[in-house]
Amino acid sequence: MTGSQTERAYPVRPLEGDDDSRFTVGLLFDVCRVIERHGYPSVARGADLVELQLALFRFLYGPSERQTQA
Repeated sequence: MTGSQTERAYPVRPLEGDDDSRFTVGLLFDVCRVIERHGYPSVARGADLVELQLALFRFLYGPSERQTQA
């Protein structure tokens, strides 16, 4: 693979400082629906929603400073 094929597109920077209007509850629920359509159990409980939201946030924006120092 050449350099451009191995470069990652993620994580990205939020649009406005630490805030990004694209990261919404709607995005989270869209991801939930995709997971469910692929045959996984429904993501309906609070703890599961929080974990999925955190995983999605980490993928999109990268690890927090606290995680990288650990």
